[in-house]
Amino acid sequence: MDEYGPEKILTDFLTEYHSDQLQAILLSSDQRLHYPLYVDFAEVMEHDCPLAHEILFEPTNYLRIFDESAKLAQEIMYGQAKKVWEHESHKEDLERPPPSIKEFVHVRIEIHGPMLGNPELCPSIGRVRVKHRGILLTLKGTVIRSGSIKMIEGEREYECRKCKHRFKVHPELESRNSIPKPIYCPSKKPKYCESTSFQLLEGGKICHDYQEIKIQESTQVLGVGAIPRSVPVILQDDLVDIVKAGDDVIVTGVLTAKWSPDLKDVRCDLEPVFVANYVRRINEIKLDIEIPDDIVRKFKKFWSDFKDTPLNGRNAILRAICPQVYGLFTVKLAVALTLIGGVQHVDASGTKVRGESHLLLVGDPGTGKSQFLKFAAKLSKRSVVTTGLGSTSAGLTVTAVKDGGEWVLEAGALVLADGGLCCIDEFDSMREHDRATIHEAMEQQTISVAKAGLVTTLSTRTIVFGATNPKGHYDPEQSLSVNTTLSGPLISRFDIVLVLLDTKNPDWDKVVSDHILDQAEPEEDKCHEDLRKMWPLSMLRRYIHFVKGYFRPTLTKEAESVISRYYQLQRRTGTENAARTTVRMLESLIRLAQAHARLMFRKEVTRLDAITAILCIESSMTTSAIVDSAGNALHSNFTDNPDQEYVMQEKQILAKLNSLDDPDAISL
Repeated sequence: MDEYGPEKILTDFLTEYHSDQLQAILLSSDQRLHYPLYVDFAEVMEHDCPLAHEILFEPTNYLRIFDESAKLAQEIMYGQAKKVWEHESHKEDLERPPPSIKEFVHVRIEIHGPMLGNPELCPSIGRVRVKHRGILLTLKGTVIRSGSIKMIEGEREYECRKCKHRFKVHPELESRNSIPKPIYCPSKKPKYCESTSFQLLEGGKICHDYQEIKIQESTQVLGVGAIPRSVPVILQDDLVDIVKAGDDVIVTGVLTAKWSPDLKDVRCDLEPVFVANYVRRINEIKLDIEIPDDIVRKFKKFWSDFKDTPLNGRNAILRAICPQVYGLFTVKLAVALTLIGGVQHVDASGTKVRGESHLLLVGDPGTGKSQFLKFAAKLSKRSVVTTGLGSTSAGLTVTAVKDGGEWVLEAGALVLADGGLCCIDEFDSMREHDRATIHEAMEQQTISVAKAGLVTTLSTRTIVFGATNPKGHYDPEQSLSVNTTLSGPLISRFDIVLVLLDTKNPDWDKVVSDHILDQAEPEEDKCHEDLRKMWPLSMLRRYIHFVKGYFRPTLTKEAESVISRYYQLQRRTGTENAARTTVRMLESLIRLAQAHARLMFRKEVTRLDAITAILCIESSMTTSAIVDSAGNALHSNFTDNPDQEYVMQEKQILAKLNSLDDPDAISL
């Protein structure tokens, strides 16, 4: 080893910065495992900047040297690890295997911080070109396909029959990992041998785990009309099977190419392929929504300003949802509660009860359904927008595709929206069979697949936000199933179903036309101008993200009593809407009440939250209405004094609930 060569520098770096990881590897018992050694690239730059530059622009050579250095660093650390092992074995009186130098250690380079913003080293997948070939790149994307795990030969060892020189031959990625037979002996000592006769040494084969995945650039960063590009990624050894379809990932590696398969009369092209060195899942750590402490302080100050009139504060936030649409208070409240959602929990039997809410807008054309869909997609940290007309069950759930002679699964819209929002416009245009496939995805939050011999279950913890037109003219006398051609079981899975009827109200038309022509009263505009500035889209996204992560509201006895009695009343009177008045309605009420408590920046579900949840369910017009003030959701507007109006609604609802002949009547 050269005293000042890269091997020596990298060995010193590993023993200085990563002694803990090396000790853990030395003390591990399995000799045949492939061990990762995680290295922060910023630390390499700090240790030796010119060498870090070489690693960046000649990774193929230097990553191999780095792996060799990991082996040499183990030899240096061996004595220290042996002392630790002797001390611990003596102290704990346990028989542990002694430390051993591991053959397969792979240095995994993590790239963080400002470097991720460099378009030359971290381009978007659609902008990867020939100039990026052979340098250390970092790509961000979503896994859309996850291939099966295979085994490939890593190297073969040959011996020259003439000079007895032994040498290794590695597979060529360009020719689809085939290992070429050597043409002549590479020995240069004492002179060039150039023999063409070799023998393959037994036991000279080393195999690796191998998996191909495909990652696609995020649709959120693309403009309208752009087609998202994808690139195949090769994972080897310890990297296999750590990501699945639907995961967001950051992959560091080297771009190379392989020949497309030889087909008659087809031009032979080079296909780009990305050989991964390090893979990081970013499902848990969303990099696009960061909430600094000063923003949290701003939220707290906002609520302290509105502590006497909390519903005024809530309405200020709701006004920021889809501000281009006038009024529609009920719809804006429903969108906010759906995006925030309730708290997921596991019941006594071990069954998981979902926390995500689902929303369906049924309405006449021109009532702003698609506007809300698009705005909700912008508010969510992860979203997929599709239309029912062009979506098949395979496109929504999962597709089985043939890749190189074997079947693999490719994720559809619901799987890609895992942990986010799936917006489906023109919900009624989907075929009956295709609609049935999302039943399981909405309630159990999984998709069970049995296609082409692949039997598996995929996760779909997603909010479904649907929009549909009624079938012909909406008839209030008929049930929702008849008006929309959606089945009862599917409707029962939506927490809120809002019906927007264009009833041609002259007073409402005048107000809306004034708003559209920008002739609204200047006093009213001035009143809400400051609050509009306080809640731009970016702030609203952060607020929803913060309250979802920070608050896990629990129900008070008062809230429990209100929800329980309302559910009992609906069960007695809701004979014409049996599909809605099931146990799912009770779970929906709890979720909506928890979401409202989060929206109000609280850790407790109070009577106010329970009654707001009831008002949302009432507005859906799919239940037997017990509150006369529910009215048409399309004509619902923001009132000047919501706190005062709430007191009247609370009295009305509690009076109805107390009409149940029950000794545990709720005190007004």
